[in-house]
Amino acid sequence: MEIGKLRARSLPHERKEGKVRKVIITAAVCGSELTKEMNPAVPYTPKEIAQAAVDGHKAGAAVAHIHVRDPRSGRPDFKIELFKEVKDRIQEQCDMIINLTTSGFHLVGNDVTEQRLQPATLRPELCSLDIGSLNFRDRVFNNPPEWGRIAAKRMRKLGVKPEIEVFDTGHIFQALEYAREGLFDRPVYFQLCMGTKWGIEATPENLLFMIRKIPADAIWSVLGVGKAQLTMVTLAMLLGGHIRVGFEDSLYIRKGVLAQSNAQIVDMAVRLVDDLQLEVATPAEARDLLGLRPPA
Repeated sequence: MEIGKLRARSLPHERKEGKVRKVIITAAVCGSELTKEMNPAVPYTPKEIAQAAVDGHKAGAAVAHIHVRDPRSGRPDFKIELFKEVKDRIQEQCDMIINLTTSGFHLVGNDVTEQRLQPATLRPELCSLDIGSLNFRDRVFNNPPEWGRIAAKRMRKLGVKPEIEVFDTGHIFQALEYAREGLFDRPVYFQLCMGTKWGIEATPENLLFMIRKIPADAIWSVLGVGKAQLTMVTLAMLLGGHIRVGFEDSLYIRKGVLAQSNAQIVDMAVRLVDDLQLEVATPAEARDLLGLRPPA
């Protein structure tokens, strides 16, 4: 099926007879906004962030989505040495897929594009790639068209697969145009970000609308922000997708109850996968689904 064609209107589980579908779980362990004042278990230091990822892997996550923080203050940071330390610590302990952010939401200066692409020079298997600008938590999340093209070309040169983060339907259309230009290798990998303030609202209707715009040969995952996390990841699995959970998206394990760790949230997701009679993908199985080359 050509890139850009719409997914079929019917949305089955997409199970092959006799074969249970594998679900990739991504653990997004700290993000850039949430603090220990909100939940004492939010990790700040490279050691804490790496351990949160490893513990998430032990619970069932195949992928770790990584932001870094100033180890003392917890403020958002983007130092390459912090990313490297987190990556090295994870790889010393397990074989999970590492996905380093390139969002750079708080970066300033004349070289923001180059600053944002620094994590890709560490050659993780995945890097997030935000397509399309939007009003985001009372600020503008600026992702101009040239950023997407530059980032896609650089990631390909470095052998890094983009995880395309989209916060509204127009961002999917922009990504599909880049795919038609040959900037993304198949399968194209989308992360549907549902419920971010002033992004697309986290509703079943909106999720159905989004996934019907994604090519049938693409891989897609869903995150739900805050109280939408449980609903959105459950619907994603029912509709044939993969899921992202963790502190970046929600600090709670249930209404009014703070999660004690990222691993506790991953464990909740694993139980959901099992209850839906699906199977959790191992890192090796996730690599196969995403078209990744095994790390050297």
